[in-house]
Formats: sequence, C-alpha cells, structure tokens
Amino acid sequence: MPQDSAGSDHPDARRGGGKAVVIIDDNASVRRIVGNAFLENGFSACGEAGNGREGIEVVKKVKPDLAILDLSMPVMNGLEAATILRKLFPNLPIILFSMYSGEPIEAEAARVGVDAVVSKTEDMPALLDKAHELLHI
Repeated sequence: MPQDSAGSDHPDARRGGGKAVVIIDDNASVRRIVGNAFLENGFSACGEAGNGREGIEVVKKVKPDLAILDLSMPVMNGLEAATILRKLFPNLPIILFSMYSGEPIEAEAARVGVDAVVSKTEDMPALLDKAHELLHI
C-alpha cells in the first residue's frame, strides 16, 4: 500500500512521540489502565494524582504535554482543577475523561478551558485519538 509523503500509513505515525501526560483521577485502577495505554502508545512519562489539588501540583512539577482529568473527585473536582490549570498553563491541552458527559458537562468544560470531553464509556482508542489530535501527533 503506498504511503503519502507524511507517512501517515506507517504504524508508528500516530504514536505518542515521547510526550508526557498527567492523569488525574481518584480511581487508581483507571489511572493505571490509562497510564499503561499511553505508555504503550509511545508517551514518555505518566504522572498521576488522585484529586484535582494534587493534580495541579503534579502538573507544576512534571510540566506535561497533556493533562487528563476526571470530573468527579474528592478535594477538588476536574472542572475546578481545569480552571486553575488553564490559568497557570494557557497552552496545556486538557481532556476531561469522565463517566459523566452530555451537553451541560461539555458546555461547562469548554467554559473553564477544557479542550475535549471523552466519556469513560468509550474505548481507550477514543481517548488516545483525542490526545493525538490535541497534540498534533
């Protein structure tokens, strides 16, 4: 099969390119599954946090290329954390990865600076595809 000049048919063309990601979710299993998926997809590092407040501190330290936040977490939820992250890091792509979705959530997420909302009911490739899209890789 012929490739175009950008090589987009190459199997590694959509890999993570060594980009770092921070996963902020109160469920350790979700953090592990998402982190492993990103590491297996060529991302270089995966920072983790169990709530929004911890997540902000991890993002400050790691300075990732992408942040993935759950909506419903103790201490500080994903929308509150996204608001602060957007002020601190105006160019950081932020994905809200949550069981909750729909027009009201997406509208509020967009209002606070979230770049994309992906439902946890979707399969992992949907989250990876959105990350690639936001990072232009």
